[in-house]
Amino acid sequence: MHKAVQEELIALVSRSLAQLGWLKGYQEAISLDFPTDNRFGDFTTNIALKLSKELKKPPRLIATQLSESIQKEIDSTGLKDLITQVKVEGAGFINFYLKENYFYELLRKIITEGQEALRPDLGHGKKTLIEFVSANPTGCLSVAHARQAAVGDCLANILSFIGFNISREYYLNDEGNQINILGKSVGLRLKELKGQTIEFPENYYQGDYIKDIAQLAIDQKMKDEDLGDFAAGHILKIIKQELADFGVKFDCWYSQKELAKSGKIQRAFDQLKQKGFLYEQDGARWFKSTAFGDDKDRVIIKSDGSQTYLAPDIAYHEDKFNRGFSWLINLWGPDHHGYINRIKASIEAFGHKQDDLSIVIVQLATIFRNGLEIQMSTRRGQYITLREVLDEVGKDASRFFFLMRRTSSHLDFDLEVAKKQSSENPVYYVQYAHARICSILRSSTVEIKDDLDLSVLKEKEELALIKKLLEFEATLNICLVTCDPYMLTVYLQELSETFHKFYDLHRVLGQDDTVTCARLALIKGAKIVLACGLELLGIAQPEKM
Repeated sequence: MHKAVQEELIALVSRSLAQLGWLKGYQEAISLDFPTDNRFGDFTTNIALKLSKELKKPPRLIATQLSESIQKEIDSTGLKDLITQVKVEGAGFINFYLKENYFYELLRKIITEGQEALRPDLGHGKKTLIEFVSANPTGCLSVAHARQAAVGDCLANILSFIGFNISREYYLNDEGNQINILGKSVGLRLKELKGQTIEFPENYYQGDYIKDIAQLAIDQKMKDEDLGDFAAGHILKIIKQELADFGVKFDCWYSQKELAKSGKIQRAFDQLKQKGFLYEQDGARWFKSTAFGDDKDRVIIKSDGSQTYLAPDIAYHEDKFNRGFSWLINLWGPDHHGYINRIKASIEAFGHKQDDLSIVIVQLATIFRNGLEIQMSTRRGQYITLREVLDEVGKDASRFFFLMRRTSSHLDFDLEVAKKQSSENPVYYVQYAHARICSILRSSTVEIKDDLDLSVLKEKEELALIKKLLEFEATLNICLVTCDPYMLTVYLQELSETFHKFYDLHRVLGQDDTVTCARLALIKGAKIVLACGLELLGIAQPEKM
């Protein structure tokens, strides 16, 4: 919607650069952004600042020369019906001022088409797999897993909305050493329940949930050799229910155990060997990952014949491509940062591009209660779980708060703030804006007509609200480029603030019908955008609060 004009203005700047002989090498450097203060136009470019060093000229001089060339282009094309003014301001920014009628027509489009007017086709049906959470079934989901769940689910919602063919996947590590330790942990608790005194090894799972599973094992007369699988299966049921209550859904639960049985791991090794990327050394089998930029080659089969963690992961990622996905997105915790290069190397070894796999590191979350940090230890079971957060603050506040910082930033989650029913609570503030608009629309006896006159919307708060609505599409594009839904939470808070400022200064109802009708259309547009944004975040859109 707004993107077409952005692209047209970028092309305008590009043509003007060419006329001045400055284009070569700078086409991709041209960017067009929204000014942080709408007093400085509707779009701005900093290309003059970027060119200053290369051209050995002051940015304002470059901007002045370029703006004069841009103005000549505008005068000779139909763009003079769109752009009212081009100004050089600040350190050398070129700012574009658009005619108000342009914004009125885009508002009309939102009112007429609803959410469809907000839906850019950026994905063109590209088949994309998002793998996230993938927590081992050895304990309840922690807040770290909860943050990954919120980010992954919302990112999937956004990408699906803008035209990607999205599948959500949970990689289930349901075999190996951690499942053996889980079974032994249950076995020790089982002995304890039968009256034996037990000394727990430090690396065993020690939470109260292990005692509960041990009691179930007694009740169901489980054999010792089945305790690991039994416990993992029981925990997986809990994980699935917690995620469902959190509003997170998966299209596929991919079992590592089934992967091992399928023969796909050996077939992947055979392919790598044929390509010359596997070799034997010191009795072990190595993947030649340095051929693709890794800092050292990686062992995939140890000298004792056992596999490293990398072995099934190589086969798993190749299987994703074999299932027809052309873009893979992995959400990992910060402890996996060093794992990125070796996985990137593995997909390159199979002939894929590094950009075919995007790995997003989701930093940890720290939970506070009454100003005190809650300490966590997974094996000892001393940590706050997703279930506890859900029970205490609810799904909507939980999801919003887990998204309120960039995934690359550590998150502090204040449970007390998340429970407040006031403007201090960001999710309440956004939902209240939506509910407030719904209340106004219910109270109105004036019908929004098809031929309504939007040109009466002249107040700066009215125009600011219209322009803020039109930033929605650009916000979704940022979420796509960064693989991070964080900016949508920022945008919804800004939109809510812009609406509240408008409504606090200007009455909607009780004006003459022309003004009332136009303002009703304006707030209806805000409602459509707020509802769409909340829906993408997986958060309710209340009509009463």
